[in-house]
Amino acid sequence: MLPDALLERPAFSLGGARKDALLLEHLNALTAHHRAACPPYARALDALWPGAHDGAARLDEVPWLPVQLFKTHELRSIPADDVFKTLTSSGTTGQARSRIFLDAASSARQTRALATVMSHVLGQQRLPMLVLDTRETVSDRRTFNARAAGILGMAMFGRDHCYALDADLTLRTDEVRAWLDKHAGERILVFGFTFMVWEALREAVGIDLSRATLIHSGGWKKLIDEAVDNATFKRTLATTTGLRDVRSFYGMVEQIGSVFIECSEGHLHAPNAADVVMRDPDTFEPAASGLVQVLSALPTSYPGHSLLTEDLGTVITRDGCRCGWSGAAIAVHGRVPKAELRGCSDTTAAGLAVAA
Repeated sequence: MLPDALLERPAFSLGGARKDALLLEHLNALTAHHRAACPPYARALDALWPGAHDGAARLDEVPWLPVQLFKTHELRSIPADDVFKTLTSSGTTGQARSRIFLDAASSARQTRALATVMSHVLGQQRLPMLVLDTRETVSDRRTFNARAAGILGMAMFGRDHCYALDADLTLRTDEVRAWLDKHAGERILVFGFTFMVWEALREAVGIDLSRATLIHSGGWKKLIDEAVDNATFKRTLATTTGLRDVRSFYGMVEQIGSVFIECSEGHLHAPNAADVVMRDPDTFEPAASGLVQVLSALPTSYPGHSLLTEDLGTVITRDGCRCGWSGAAIAVHGRVPKAELRGCSDTTAAGLAVAA
């Protein structure tokens, strides 16, 4: 159901009419597949999109589901016995969490797609990897929350992994320094969720990360509340640790394959197997800025190929970014007012506030 043309090429090499045609063909096939395999999805389509039987003529006509449905409904297109892995979204205490069901093929496809994106930034060789999280986060290998899934997904790009935080999320400074000494002169990979990276490194004097690439993701709400935007985040980490190569990415547990990583110009890019539509929050019509609808050709085990999120964003350009990458370049501005707190960073920050 997924053409090799979307994954066998460099991650940001497809654009224009060629990409649109490939994605549209397979998104329509996924809509038909999930209609046949997932009765709740079929009922949702019949209620919300009565004309969806005919297939979409454009990407912005692909029927979408509100991402919140995964918190209230069990949506899967595979038998229960075929579930290989269950992903759960982030959430503070008392919040409902999405449950995403993957079979072995979907899990392998997710890994392959992530590899095409990250190798574009990191290269083909595994790098010594500093994980700004605790080892306990990844202890359950069958049922993952979003933090664990993110760490394990990124871990395959690293070697000699050093988990840098104690259980109370404080930096294990002496161990990190010893690990950095071991890899002196080498390029290294640092990964963590945005708020946790900020808490660990903003005052980490004496931790030299000048040869590192930082990949981070998660909600910005807590940091924005503290008047820390992306520019401040980068400037502070450069001052304290020497970090210069800092890349955020936008993604969600509800849609495998939608990993939008930051380019050298500071824009988030849709890879070959994904795209984005912005919708006016009042009319839901396509717009340059609005609610973010994410599209992915990857989800076959659950109907997550077209989702309307609660995030607000803007399409900056399509195929015109100065970095040279093809596809949509976007900015994400944050959550819709009064939307649930749900990013990995934000929910962790909320938990720390409650504990305090």
